[in-house]
Amino acid sequence: MAAYVIAQINVTDPETYEDYRALVPATLAAYGGEFVVRGGDQEALEGVAPSPRTVVLRFADMAAARAWHESPEYAEAKAIRQSASTGTLLLVDGID
Repeated sequence: MAAYVIAQINVTDPETYEDYRALVPATLAAYGGEFVVRGGDQEALEGVAPSPRTVVLRFADMAAARAWHESPEYAEAKAIRQSASTGTLLLVDGID
């Protein structure tokens, strides 16, 4: 069953965050991940958006998503993201 990583991000250092954006695609490919949403325009239809940037990643299953998030390939990018932004990452099971 597909699984999704949903990230709500507030970029605090845009210049450094660009380094993160450049590194991520190769790390996703190694774990079968793909972008579904990558920070495009967003509009809150109800309530208030928790952050100005939303990213959605799709993986084959939760195990693949966890493996990517914990991988040595993603470690450098993750450290950059954590230094250049604040936010929340959620791992969510999809439906068949």
